[in-house]
Amino acid sequence: MRVKKIITLFTVAALTLGSLTGCGSSAGTDGKKSDASSKKVEITNVSYDPTRELYAEYNKIFQKHWKEKAGQDVSIIQSHGGSGKQALEVANGLQADVVTLALEGDVDAIKDAGLIDDGYVNEFERDSSPYTSSIVFLVRKGNPKKILDWSDLLRNDVGVITPNPKTSGGARWNYLAAWYYFEKQGQSEDEIKESMKKLYKNVLVLDSGARGATTSFVENKQGDVLLAWENEAFLSLEEHPGEYEIVVPSVSILCQPTVAVVDKVVDQRGTRKVSEEYLKYLYSDEAQKLEAQWYYRPSNEKILKEYSYKGSGNTIDKLPKDNKWIITDVDLTNIGHFGGWSEATKKHFSDGGVFDSIYEEK
Repeated sequence: MRVKKIITLFTVAALTLGSLTGCGSSAGTDGKKSDASSKKVEITNVSYDPTRELYAEYNKIFQKHWKEKAGQDVSIIQSHGGSGKQALEVANGLQADVVTLALEGDVDAIKDAGLIDDGYVNEFERDSSPYTSSIVFLVRKGNPKKILDWSDLLRNDVGVITPNPKTSGGARWNYLAAWYYFEKQGQSEDEIKESMKKLYKNVLVLDSGARGATTSFVENKQGDVLLAWENEAFLSLEEHPGEYEIVVPSVSILCQPTVAVVDKVVDQRGTRKVSEEYLKYLYSDEAQKLEAQWYYRPSNEKILKEYSYKGSGNTIDKLPKDNKWIITDVDLTNIGHFGGWSEATKKHFSDGGVFDSIYEEK
């Protein structure tokens, strides 16, 4: 897998470079004729940080599927970064045929810019969320600081790595999962704010995206614990066997990355059919199994069960040989608990919101 991932990263880097150099111009081969008459078509998928490897592999199976379905070759350009930053780039003109971002709130920002039609959440199954994830802790081998739950992140001797909620969707999920834990402890809102302030006082660096945070923890050896998407944590176990462990906290949050067609762009470029199929095929059995193999939770319940088990403890120190990696006995809240993304963003992450009031720049 290590060789496979290295090859994948080179591929993604090349594709991302292509997307950046193509900003501001149409990447479709024949404009509005692309869907119907061209032998080749090109689309751009603007995604968030940790999906690099998943989409590099998904693009291969989709290219085969589209060739069989439409008789047309398709190339897919990828662009990755912090989800909030990516949404801002698209709203400001980065040409994306589809977006596959970390949360609905980031897609809303593109909708509010007039690029995505209302009702996109209902365009695909399960609120246009083909796969989900959750937030776990990644710690170093042996868990030397004995970090077992969210309360341990408040200790003075613990250094925390998490991205910036202002630019990263994953960071917002991290924040809300922690908030939910302190709420479950019976704390009042003022007490929760104090706990969150202590937690973020222990954050050593706020990277702009989840992959940058993983690099800070894994490659640069900063901090004692990384707050991570499940897929980031399991990839770290896979890439560095025997060096890290995953700690599953007692409560977390069900993260729902959201996908959408960028209506204004696909209508201008004539790529609507291929773009819609690109997102629809994420729900196919073939794609759902691929998503599980890259440590995302499939939306297909039958396939989800194939990769699920009830954990015997809250620490995972090696990859399961039977591929059953999804721990189901965790108290997972969801964004509905916070009133939806519009309400959560306004209260917690907007300028002057709760996060601004509790975080002090170092």
